[in-house]
Amino acid sequence: MAARAEKVTFVWKGMNKKGDQVNGETDALNENLAKAELRRQGINPTRVKKKPKPLFATKKKITGKDISIFSRQLSTMMSAGVPLVQSFDIIGKGHENPAMQDLLMDVKNNIESGNSLADSLARHPRQFDDLYVNLVNSGEQSGALETLLDEIATYKEKTESMKAKIKKAITYPAAVIAIAFIVSTILLVKVVPTFQELFQGFGADLPAFTQMVVNLSEIFQKWWWMFFGAVGVTIFTLIRAHQSSLKFRRNFDRLLLKLPIIGVIIRKSAIARFARTLATMFAAGVPLVEAMGSVAGATGNAVYSDATLRMRDDVATGMQLQQTMRNTGVFPNMVTQMVAIGEESGSLDAMLAKVADFHEEEVDNMVDNLSSLLEPMIMAILGVLIGGLVIAMYLPIFKMGSVI
Repeated sequence: MAARAEKVTFVWKGMNKKGDQVNGETDALNENLAKAELRRQGINPTRVKKKPKPLFATKKKITGKDISIFSRQLSTMMSAGVPLVQSFDIIGKGHENPAMQDLLMDVKNNIESGNSLADSLARHPRQFDDLYVNLVNSGEQSGALETLLDEIATYKEKTESMKAKIKKAITYPAAVIAIAFIVSTILLVKVVPTFQELFQGFGADLPAFTQMVVNLSEIFQKWWWMFFGAVGVTIFTLIRAHQSSLKFRRNFDRLLLKLPIIGVIIRKSAIARFARTLATMFAAGVPLVEAMGSVAGATGNAVYSDATLRMRDDVATGMQLQQTMRNTGVFPNMVTQMVAIGEESGSLDAMLAKVADFHEEEVDNMVDNLSSLLEPMIMAILGVLIGGLVIAMYLPIFKMGSVI
């Protein structure tokens, strides 16, 4: 099949039937078609040219929030009766992110070429994962696409909200630690050497604490490049290993779950994502065994991902879901009991949704409590670190009287 030509935006000036000067923009495959469209509207074009691209235009990365907002917009438009292709056209042209515009226009063009929405979305796996595509496909097959799009939008909103809460718990302490590191570096490189020159004329031994800081400053000034290089290489190596090594990722995620407070938040977050994803897919009519594969990738933790895949294999042999969950040993008894009740009553999706709601609220409360706990703790550490350096520099000055 020949490649489909894409429309280009043209800016134009002309005169309408009343003889007034008018201008605007129009989309067309080429300049001649743009002029023809203007004449059809009763406008005599005097100037038509391609709309120039901004000199410093940069495409922002497409984030999960972009996909979440798009999902809600598409759900709203489909529910209002707006045709699918027109919905993509409206959402795409109104989006502020050029990268998102290009993505939606590509999906729209594929739909116009005769492909299904699910197949068109599957061409962009980085933005639309298997879970998203499977839910859309279920909606198209069952004729309930509008309902499924609303479910998808709700799911994406809750997922992004959960991610934002986890980032909130990490961002503040990380930012404060980074500032403390920068301030300490400035003190060691710029301030301490100045005081050191002053101390050399005292004619007395420096206090042990001050001498330790001076020695540390000398080492840092001489080997700063090695220190920063080691930190950079370590961070880069950890990131690459987490991305490329499944064994490392499993061990790292297992270690995270054992951390105090943070580990509990990550565990509850993984359970919430597991329950929310499985509830959404089960309510959409996706078979349980097929759904488990997508659920595994949505948990966000290798320990729970592996557990979900083992559960999928056990469910495929005829074992009940609640029994497979007990066998993994990573789900609390309350969760397995809720799932057992759901299986017996035929309301598994509703029970899973309640499990997700409960754990999402738990994560929310724990993040708020963690932030309240960390603030005074971090300020105390920051005060000891920076204050210690300042005190070390002023100790010799306090002892100047004894030297004189």
